[in-house]
Amino acid sequence: MLSHLLNRKETHFVLWRPGKVEPTPTLYIGKIESHNNPYDNFREITLQQSIDFPELWEISAKDCNLTESEVYFYWFKVRDANVYNETHPILYCTDPTAWTVDRRFLAPVPSESEGAASHHPASVILYQNGKLIPCDPNGQTVEWEGDAALETLPTNNRLIIYQLPTRWTRIDTSGKITISDGTFQDVVALFVQEKGAPNFPGVDELENQAHLIELGINALELLPPADSQDKLEWGYGTANYFAADFQLGFPDSQSVSTPSTDLVHLIKTCHQKGVRFLLDVAMAFARNNPYRAINYLDFYVEWNSGDPEQYERNAFGGDLFKYNYWVEDYHPISGDKSSFVPAREYMKTHIDHWINYYRVDGLRLDSINTIHNYNFVEEFKEFSRTLWQKRGGSSDNFLVAGEESSVPLTLIHQNRLDTLWNKHFKRILRQVILGQNADSDSSFEWSVRKMIDCRFLGFTDSSQVINYVTSHDVGGMGNERLYNYLINNGINDTEPRIKLAFVCLLTAIGIPMILAGEEFGDRHDLDIFNVEPEKRVQHKQVDPVNYSRIEQDGRRQIFSYVARLVHLRKSSDALAVNDTNFIHADFHDGKRVVVWQRGSGENLVIVVANFSEYGTPNSMSSASSAGEYVVPNWPPTPEGKYWHEITQDRRVPPEWVGREAIFPWEAKVYALV
Repeated sequence: MLSHLLNRKETHFVLWRPGKVEPTPTLYIGKIESHNNPYDNFREITLQQSIDFPELWEISAKDCNLTESEVYFYWFKVRDANVYNETHPILYCTDPTAWTVDRRFLAPVPSESEGAASHHPASVILYQNGKLIPCDPNGQTVEWEGDAALETLPTNNRLIIYQLPTRWTRIDTSGKITISDGTFQDVVALFVQEKGAPNFPGVDELENQAHLIELGINALELLPPADSQDKLEWGYGTANYFAADFQLGFPDSQSVSTPSTDLVHLIKTCHQKGVRFLLDVAMAFARNNPYRAINYLDFYVEWNSGDPEQYERNAFGGDLFKYNYWVEDYHPISGDKSSFVPAREYMKTHIDHWINYYRVDGLRLDSINTIHNYNFVEEFKEFSRTLWQKRGGSSDNFLVAGEESSVPLTLIHQNRLDTLWNKHFKRILRQVILGQNADSDSSFEWSVRKMIDCRFLGFTDSSQVINYVTSHDVGGMGNERLYNYLINNGINDTEPRIKLAFVCLLTAIGIPMILAGEEFGDRHDLDIFNVEPEKRVQHKQVDPVNYSRIEQDGRRQIFSYVARLVHLRKSSDALAVNDTNFIHADFHDGKRVVVWQRGSGENLVIVVANFSEYGTPNSMSSASSAGEYVVPNWPPTPEGKYWHEITQDRRVPPEWVGREAIFPWEAKVYALV
């Protein structure tokens, strides 16, 4: 199911909904053959207004006298319709639906006396066999041969998500730590041992190991991969929604960016490794999107104008999308004349492109409260699921997740979203690994129960929640990386509690998500608190991932520990269902021991978690005859089965089942096999 507008773009240059049409919009197009004089052979071609749909301006590619198999760069020339620019100059603007942009070439100033610089990047297209083909700036096109079948990808109840910022650290020639982009090619190196990371030479974890295969995750959520002008931040200020990020396709060793082919290679690599690729989408606002100039008021809220869509929304230096402004005209998806909201259909058309062209396997919608239109959130979810089903996907291996710090359960109960980020999990976990009740909970046990079983929070199924220890929003006290959080709370022996946190994450009901670096206890390389005290700036979006740190201070041991838990989570039937029972709690003599059972029948996982300084007296090891801790009500071991302790990867002798020693701030995870 391709939207009508996307189908039309295969044969026509299409400009949808220009706000001002005097002078007549034109196509400015040419081949760039010299960097010194890149626009020498460019020309302008007048667009034609559709007879049936006045808001649609286009020109057939066949009428543009293009050369077969050549790459073209282009802009649309329009009069600026930005409400904040009183002079309304004439500009060259990026195609709002450009499949690729090239930020090496910014729009020149139109020749008219009213011409001004837009600073918009070039749109890129390949002309071949009478059609306009998406391509990279040197003409490379995507290739999906060898992609894995949809049914081979993991279902929602088996997911372990890896959230990956694309800002990483590296050591420069002077020996200092610097920050650089982890490009799409660098991310591939996390999956393929033989693949080097072009921007991070010398980092063993990227050059000699397939880090994410060893870890075992089966879903990758790359922070927004759509094109953004942001540099060395997370990339949530999307500019060009249909294009892969130019910078992430541009390793230092290359002279030309290859964003779309690199991203497709990454996604195909994920699929071949049994990993789903989840698209992170920022839909509440945009930064420097072409419609800011082409037709501001049809798509964006005019700030402080009394528009009720502004409400209390924060545009974070961008422009808020207007999701309740209705018009009647050409509908970009159906191709008919009907009533619709331009910003909604723009977003739906863009997700059509990402699901069908880039073959993404799920969505994460950023800051849904800032979207401020839950009717549209539901509409977007249903539209995305329809696209997925038309691709041949099943409902249980696709999800649309929303992020909002207040965790609005109504969105789940009303079926407006499939899944919510469960910030409650992070908040509770960070208290209990300090030995404290969460907030106003009446008991420590109740805090643990709510953390492990999200049904106590009002959810009804594991697929409805995404639990996490840390997310990319690391700004502010309590949000920092777990290692730093523990240090900031006076805990210097961080390893046991980091391991305990991951046991909770990976045995709780819900979909676990791991922020890149937490799997080995990474720490902040930058000061995320008040870097500029006089401005009270919190740099939550600049702290990088440091993969070279994994070999330091016992972090390899943390990684191996977490990897064992991840592989259990993927394979265990007990952890793929909601069944959870709390079979023991002990708060006597300074102890805070809670035991929970996941699964039923012969598919069982039992966790013995000690959230205290208590340790079994006279114990030298967990199986020592010198001491034991008895867990009453331990289920009987079926004939032919045995218990395997996952964190230490060992078989438990029958005489020690349910009575092994415990140690301070330790958890043991037993699987019936």
